[in-house]
Amino acid sequence: MRLTKLEHACVRLEKDGEVLVIDPGTWSGPGVLDGATAILVTHEHFDHLDADLVRSALAGQPGLTLWTNPQLAEQFAEFGGRVHGVQEGEAFGVADFEVHVYGAPHALIHRDIPIVANTGFLVDGTVFHPGDALTVPEEDVPVLLLPASAPWLKTGEMIDYAREVNPRQGFAIHDAMLSDKGLAGLTNWLALAGRPAGTPLDRLEPGSTVDLSSLSGLMRAARANGTVGYALRSRHDQRFAR
Repeated sequence: MRLTKLEHACVRLEKDGEVLVIDPGTWSGPGVLDGATAILVTHEHFDHLDADLVRSALAGQPGLTLWTNPQLAEQFAEFGGRVHGVQEGEAFGVADFEVHVYGAPHALIHRDIPIVANTGFLVDGTVFHPGDALTVPEEDVPVLLLPASAPWLKTGEMIDYAREVNPRQGFAIHDAMLSDKGLAGLTNWLALAGRPAGTPLDRLEPGSTVDLSSLSGLMRAARANGTVGYALRSRHDQRFAR
């Protein structure tokens, strides 16, 4: 599986010619849905969902599907069975990808701003995109997409979240609000977040691609050998039983 970091919170995951795009928002840049097989949207805010772009893509690509929380799925009801509302604890397959769903409310920005539904996605047991919530999955997370800067997020919370999830690798997302100086400072905070466990936490430049195949293979071997925590796997087996 290959991961491409696009602008802000948007990423593309590619495997065997299939493409998942997560959170194509208004800041994601041009061409983000080109060649997409499926779209996953964590929540309705504009920086995670460009509704006009998604609607246009669904209209123009008959095989394209959308997966999001039920409330947001209702806004795309005209596309019928190609739009799927998914909730906490569910699992689904799309193309050759297996996705586990972690639902949580959007993190609080301010008491005057309504809290919307937020959906985190763990793809192929490898990459977790939490959206705008500090959700800790009940299973091992090899690769965490780590929110770096947001109106709802303190730097200390970002650091503690990375340490609690304890991934093998992390990549910063949700970074469009940072200036060049802010991005330079982020390098230091990521290093601090990963220091206790020696976890590499990095920021990819938009458009950069990393190959996760070797990491996925190592994780499959670890699970087969029983070296991934039994309690985590047991909760996973019960929670996502199909």
